[in-house]
Amino acid sequence: MKKIIAVTSCPTGIAHTFMAAEALEEAAKEKGLEVKVETRAAEGTENELTVEDIQEAEAVIVAADTDVDTDRFQGKPVVSTVVADAINNAAGLIEEALTKAENFESCQEDFVSNVQNNKKQRSSQRKGLYKHLMNGVSRMIPFVVAGGLMIALSFAVGGIHTKGRLASALMQIGGDSAFALMVPILAGYIAISIADRPGLAPGMIGGMLASKIGAGFLGGIIAGFLAGYITKWLKDNIKLPEVLKGLKPVLILPLLSTLIVGLLMVFVVGNPVKIIMDSLQSWLEGMTGTNRVILGIILGAMMAFDTGGPVNKAAYTFATGLLASKAAAGPTIMAAVMAGGMTPPLGLALATFVAGNKFSTDQKEAGKAAGVLGISFITEGAIPFAAADPIRVIPSIAVGSAVAGALSMLFRVTLQAPHGGIFVLAIPGAVGNLGMYIISILAGTIVTAALISILKSEVD
Repeated sequence: MKKIIAVTSCPTGIAHTFMAAEALEEAAKEKGLEVKVETRAAEGTENELTVEDIQEAEAVIVAADTDVDTDRFQGKPVVSTVVADAINNAAGLIEEALTKAENFESCQEDFVSNVQNNKKQRSSQRKGLYKHLMNGVSRMIPFVVAGGLMIALSFAVGGIHTKGRLASALMQIGGDSAFALMVPILAGYIAISIADRPGLAPGMIGGMLASKIGAGFLGGIIAGFLAGYITKWLKDNIKLPEVLKGLKPVLILPLLSTLIVGLLMVFVVGNPVKIIMDSLQSWLEGMTGTNRVILGIILGAMMAFDTGGPVNKAAYTFATGLLASKAAAGPTIMAAVMAGGMTPPLGLALATFVAGNKFSTDQKEAGKAAGVLGISFITEGAIPFAAADPIRVIPSIAVGSAVAGALSMLFRVTLQAPHGGIFVLAIPGAVGNLGMYIISILAGTIVTAALISILKSEVD
C-alpha cells in the first residue's frame, strides 16, 4: 500500500491544524492509501514523523502557515501549500502529491550531500538528554557567533576600552544584547525539545535567571531541563473540560511552569551552581603552561574521536558554554576546540593529495570536498574516510587534532567566534595571535596526513 505523509500547522495551533490533518487522513483512506499526519499545534508536535516514516513515504504534503523544517524531506517529492488548502481540497492535494511522485527523480548525492545526510541521520538518532541538550546548543550558536564577532570588531575599532561611538555601539550589540540572550536561548530550546512549544517561556525565563544569578551556561542547562520536564508533567497530567482546553497552552502551563522553575532557580539551584561556575573559571584561569597543553590535547582529541558525535559535541559545548559565560579562559579554549575540529578533514584532504596511491579514485575526489568542509570547521567531512577505515583513520585524526589543540593552547591563541572556520580569521579582532593559530592548524593537518600516509596500504 502506498504511503503519504503530511505536516499541518496554523499560527494559533488550536483548530485549523487538526481540521487539515483530519481532512487529509479521510481523503487518503478513500483512495486506499496509508497516511500519517504530523500536527504542529499550540501544545506542541503530535504524531511526529520518524525517519522510517519519511523513508517509506511516496510523497510529502506540507500544509502550513508557519515555518516547517522541510530539510528532513530531502530526496522526496514535496507539495507545499497553506493549511486552508488541506481543509478545502485534501483529495486534490493527495492527487497532486502522487502525480509528483510518479515524475520525481531524486538527484544523485555528491560527497557534501552525503556528509550532510550523515549529520541529519546522526541528529535523528540522538535520544534522551543528549538530544535535548544539542537542541539547545545548536540554537545558541548563532548568538555566540554574532555576539563574539561584534565584540571582536568593537575592540578592533575602539581598542581594549572600546572608545568611540561605533565601538560602543558594537559592544552594545554583541556584549550587552547577543550575549545576554545566549543562556536563555540555550535553556528555552532544551525545554522545547522536552515539552515542545509550552516549554519555551519557562525555559527562557529560567535561563535568564541563571544569567542574572551568575550560574552561567551550567545553570542555563539545568533551568532548561527543569522547565522541560516540569512543563511536560503538567501538560500530561492537567485535564480540563473541552471548553477550557484553549486556556491550557496559553495561560495555565506558562504560569505554573514558570512559577515553579523560577522559584527553584532563585531558592534552590542558582547559588550552588554559581559557586561551581566560579570555581571552574578560577581553575581554568590559573592553569600553568603544561596544564594548558594537556587540556588542549584532550579537547583536540575529543573533537576528532567521533567526528561530530557525542564526544565531539561534549568538547564543543564546554567551549561555547565558557565563551557564552564570558569566562576569561573561554576564547582560549574555543580556539583550541575549533583547531582540533578543522584538522581531521583537512588532514585527510592533504593525505589524498600526497599519498594518492593509497586512496581509490572516489576517495581522492572526496578529498577535495573534505578540504572545503575542513576550512569551514565541519568535522563531519572526515566521516566517510573514518567509516571506511576506522582502525587507521581515527587514531591518525585524533593525534593530529591533539597536536593542533595543544599548540593553540600553548601559544595562548584566542577566538571570539565559536564557528566559521577560516572565514572568521580575516575579521579584525576575532582571533588573537593569528599567525600562531594558523601554524597550529597547519601542524595538526600535516601530522594527520603523515600518519594516514604511513598507516594506510597502497590500493590495488
